[in-house]
Amino acid sequence: MTKPLTGLFKARQREASGPGPYARSMRLCGEHLAAQEPGATGPQVRLTRAIGAFAASLDDPAADPFDALLQVGERALELGGERGLGLALGIAESASGIRLRSKGAWRLRGLALDGLGRGAEALECYERYAALLPDGRPAPEVARRAHTLRRRRECLEAAIALFPEEGSELRDLLGEPTATTAVLAPRFDAYVRARVAGHGVGDPAVRRLLALYGGYRRLVERAGTPDPPHDGVTPVDVAGLRGLVAGRSVCVVSNAADVAGSALGAEIDGYDLVVRCDAFRIRAEGTGERTGLHAVSLRGAAPWEGPAWTRRAGIRLVFGDPAADWRRAVRERLAPGAQDHVADASLRRPLSDPALLGEDGWGPAPTTAFTVLRLLDFLDASPRLDLVGFTLPGRLRPREAEWVLDRAEHVDDSKMRIALR
Repeated sequence: MTKPLTGLFKARQREASGPGPYARSMRLCGEHLAAQEPGATGPQVRLTRAIGAFAASLDDPAADPFDALLQVGERALELGGERGLGLALGIAESASGIRLRSKGAWRLRGLALDGLGRGAEALECYERYAALLPDGRPAPEVARRAHTLRRRRECLEAAIALFPEEGSELRDLLGEPTATTAVLAPRFDAYVRARVAGHGVGDPAVRRLLALYGGYRRLVERAGTPDPPHDGVTPVDVAGLRGLVAGRSVCVVSNAADVAGSALGAEIDGYDLVVRCDAFRIRAEGTGERTGLHAVSLRGAAPWEGPAWTRRAGIRLVFGDPAADWRRAVRERLAPGAQDHVADASLRRPLSDPALLGEDGWGPAPTTAFTVLRLLDFLDASPRLDLVGFTLPGRLRPREAEWVLDRAEHVDDSKMRIALR
């Protein structure tokens, strides 16, 4: 279906030499079809059909091309990604230019801008859409998004007001209507780190700043995990994870072969919560058979392309940055039925996140075992927290191993079990 449509749009583009109302939309659709890769997915197929219906409406005097055009925008929005959202925005801009008072055009434009991280522009479009409604009450999804965008801006403005002489760069950026979340979020992160380093966490203004930062991060990443990502899976945030581990004895198990078959290996299933990391293996010789929590770190240029996480785990805890890669990996690598809970975006980088530990110096990619151990220690909800099978310093990085040994309450004779509680 794509090739005939591409040819049709090329012909229409040649015919539309003048600035007709639908000429730009025709060009955008033609460019999208020409760049489409083989093996179209369901959303792409639906978008292609919508483009076909739009093309046919231009030749049908009884049809309304405007309605067909908005359907193209809706399907592009469903496709998502940079290409889908870019097409949706282009279609929405054309539609709002054709009919300035079209509620559907302004709603579509706001959703596309929102998806692209252009929050200030999106909020303006949402408000234009609401003003066109008889009762001024937008659809629930738009109302939620507009409320979230307003609260984000309020967090940033309040954070800048705490240190008015030190926030000029962030203030200037916030004043730019085209500033995206992808730019604002890391700048806010840097602003918070600088204030913590300069004033200390004991400063009341810094404590207020950290609270605002935590609220902002939750608002930015609220949709970071599909809700739920699969049927029967419950997303959990920091408080939810603390509740799941509270009062339970925990062991973080190494993948080391030395544990297999040992008396220590036979004791693993005696813990209330067994934590395993990355591509763990459970050997028949005995490293326990349960996995209460699976912690995994995303690595490589395309972390979403790794094998699916199919081994059964009560809780799946995924570490990764940047947020876009983390979201895609969680969406594409979770296996239905393989977990009961999955940590949300508030837990994707606990060591460096100022809203949690905010600790520098662990390097760009700390080991998964240390990350989950440090997080569990920070939550301070488990009466017993052990490392099992970690012959130090070899199994952790030197600074990580030093941190563990400095805080260890007990190390057994074999040095294969280290107790932090």
